Amino acid sequence: MASPSRRLQTKPVITCFKSVLLIYTFIFWITGVILLAVGIWGKVSLENYFSLLNEKATNVPFVLIGTGTVIILLGTFGCFATCRASAWMLKLYAMFLTLIFLVELVAAIVGFVFRHEIKNSFKSNYERALKYYNSTGDYRSEAVDKIQSTLHCCGVTDYRDWKDTNYYSEAGFPKSCCKVEDCSPQRDANKVNNEGCFIKVMTIIESEMGVVAGISFGVACFQLIGIFLAYCLSRAITNNQYEIV
Repeated sequence: MASPSRRLQTKPVITCFKSVLLIYTFIFWITGVILLAVGIWGKVSLENYFSLLNEKATNVPFVLIGTGTVIILLGTFGCFATCRASAWMLKLYAMFLTLIFLVELVAAIVGFVFRHEIKNSFKSNYERALKYYNSTGDYRSEAVDKIQSTLHCCGVTDYRDWKDTNYYSEAGFPKSCCKVEDCSPQRDANKVNNEGCFIKVMTIIESEMGVVAGISFGVACFQLIGIFLAYCLSRAITNNQYEIV
């Protein structure tokens, strides 16, 4: 057992560790709120783009929402563990941080490796959505209209992609391809947007996903600090038998 004088000397060190860990945990909790907000924003703002990817890609916003929620709960637990100065709770906190870090690291690696497949998946699904445009009235047709009207584009590569569709042979270009709002569907190429949507959409996805990836990577690296602090505080409490009266 440590002598009383040694325990008194270690109290300022442990108090310092607690203060720093509390500040870290609060910031970590805030990052959970940010991830939760990014996930909700991605679900609302990028839903049209995700709907034209494979089914797994549509789960990306929910993954961010889930991760943000877990971080918020874990941050609350970490704050409680730090205030209680419980060695076993701090070790558990460090273990959970490590698990989340590994999951985020694997997810980032998988996303980077399969980034080209995401492009190919979007292009093939966009072509399929054009081919069966308004034939079934599903969400893909609505996504095509929203993308074309928002980005002022038409077709996958350009407006001529529509000429191979059944919809074009019956009604001409859809209203979402028109340059003006009161344009009615027709075959006059001078009144439709000539630029295709694929390049525009991929530019947006890459830029927006870059923001998401950057935030996720920053959160993952930030967790290493928490792992170190929680472990050091737990070890200091255990070795010096520190107790709060």
